[in-house]
Amino acid sequence: MKILIVEDNKELADWLAKALRQAQYAVDIAFDGEDAELMLRVARYSAVILDLSIPKIDGMTLLKRLRQSGERVPVIILTANASLDGRVAGLDSGADDYLAKPFEIAELEARIRAIVRRGQDRAAPEVVVGDLVFAGATRQFSIKGEPLALTPREHAVLEHLITRVGTTVSKAVLSESVFGFDDEADPSAIEIYVHRLRKKLEPSSAQIATLRGLGYLLRDAS
Repeated sequence: MKILIVEDNKELADWLAKALRQAQYAVDIAFDGEDAELMLRVARYSAVILDLSIPKIDGMTLLKRLRQSGERVPVIILTANASLDGRVAGLDSGADDYLAKPFEIAELEARIRAIVRRGQDRAAPEVVVGDLVFAGATRQFSIKGEPLALTPREHAVLEHLITRVGTTVSKAVLSESVFGFDDEADPSAIEIYVHRLRKKLEPSSAQIATLRGLGYLLRDAS
């Protein structure tokens, strides 16, 4: 999953990004509302972590513009203002959740997983492809009950494929889900990650098929 952090405190934003990348998320950072608005126009995100006190376009205005434009990306507000009126105003403006600073990263991760599940209307957060299982609540993969060890980028590619199982996913879409704006992505990088994933999926009946000119398809080959 790809997350956009909108936070003008560089130290906090960098700490958040590092923690979320370690938790297998792709992360972009916007330090003001104008950059955030532009990034939301050109990239797809699974969730937005939004501070309200940001320059150029404040967080509440940005949130209202998002919702008025029809953008339904889940938004978690982060703010030092934990008052009831502040929480109500944020939720009424279209936020999906509200977390006051300071906070624990584990709680933020749990809230991200919860709002993404709600946004995807997942009644059952577990996805099964043959003997490959993706537990949506924990974002962990397993084969025949055994945990599957993946690097963060491998995890991002496989998660994107399994949450769209049965659908062909283009290389460009996979690249967008894995790399942030600041990453220097090699055009062949997705091919490398898919190659590595195929090796790791050899004990499984799940298979990543290449549809020439279209992209990749995760399917049960049993």
